[in-house]
Amino acid sequence: MRHIGVVIALEAEARALTPRKLRLGLVEDLDGGVRVQVCGMGPAAAAAAALALAESGVAALAIYGVAGALDPGLLSGALLCPRVVLDQHGARYAVDPAWRLRLAARLGGQTLLDHTLLTVSEPLLTPQAKAEARREFKAAAVDMESAAVAEVAQSQGLPFLVLRAIADSAQDSIPPPLAGAVDRWGRAKPAAVATALLSHPLLIPRLPHLASTMNRACATLRRAAQAAGPGLAYEV
Repeated sequence: MRHIGVVIALEAEARALTPRKLRLGLVEDLDGGVRVQVCGMGPAAAAAAALALAESGVAALAIYGVAGALDPGLLSGALLCPRVVLDQHGARYAVDPAWRLRLAARLGGQTLLDHTLLTVSEPLLTPQAKAEARREFKAAAVDMESAAVAEVAQSQGLPFLVLRAIADSAQDSIPPPLAGAVDRWGRAKPAAVATALLSHPLLIPRLPHLASTMNRACATLRRAAQAAGPGLAYEV
């Protein structure tokens, strides 16, 4: 059986796809013909994971996880499967249209948005940075991995799909001390978190909101994966 390859950046996103504890940074086989790698944040890590999956013989590549909103109308928990992914250098990548249609059909009553997604190399932490990116690229949401996976899929001749749920809104800011207090897989570093909160106590009231946006996005991803099936509606 040929597998579908799924690239996931964060450990929390992986838990939304499968209850199984996955080893970080390694290719793992799941039930239902799914092969996955939890790669950590950023385009370089995502490209390496996508290439490893492609070289393992997968029939298609998908990226699964959360994204940030650039469009003020996109709310936390919205489900996004863009038709087009952009990078900061002007490259455009189209998702596989037939695969996208199958996914939409499997999701039934869940609304699947098709807004354009931008991939950046560094996180956009403020409403101002998000607004500038929206004006420049005319994108509605942002992540750090999808275009890198799309480029590998294109180079390998593989169908490609993105399934993302919105976490932070366009109005949300992510304080740099907190952004720097997680590792590449999105796991909190306790000492760094404690230092950030001691140095910036006004951040403490922000934590419940930031946690709730991530939890809402992961809950949306989990429902979508359960409805779509193990291979995210891809048919080998």
